[in-house]
Amino acid sequence: MKLSGTYTVPIDRERTYELLQDPNVLARAMPGCDHLALVGPDEYEMRMKMIISSIQGLFSGKVRIADRTPPDGFRLIVEGSGKVGFMKGDGLLRCTSLYTSTEVHYEGDVQVGGMIAGVGQRLIDTTSRFLIKKFFERLTAEAAGQMKQAAD
Repeated sequence: MKLSGTYTVPIDRERTYELLQDPNVLARAMPGCDHLALVGPDEYEMRMKMIISSIQGLFSGKVRIADRTPPDGFRLIVEGSGKVGFMKGDGLLRCTSLYTSTEVHYEGDVQVGGMIAGVGQRLIDTTSRFLIKKFFERLTAEAAGQMKQAAD
């Protein structure tokens, strides 16, 4: 399944790129994430709870960052599995300046298997888009919180 879209973050491109590289920020921004830890150069161990329709489960896996071109973008490679199935993804994120904001364009491929694949591609697509939207909303809130702390 292919995913693509854009989201505008109301901070400059360099800061957006930095936030997208910070594992603490990412752990707080990713819906369902309860663990994200560095295990090697540009590689993280991850645990997250996933709910799609009536199927839910805990996934464990790895996230790897590749092809970094600061502050323009990078590639994310994700693999996870749990009792309800598996997920593999490979995506490219590109950051473009828009005055004082940043447009983040994402595109990639996701493969799912097991029970989660049984809910259907349309439901998986809808859930994926919802999770991506929530991620960027939380990333924006994180940036606003850091800016407020710096101003105090």
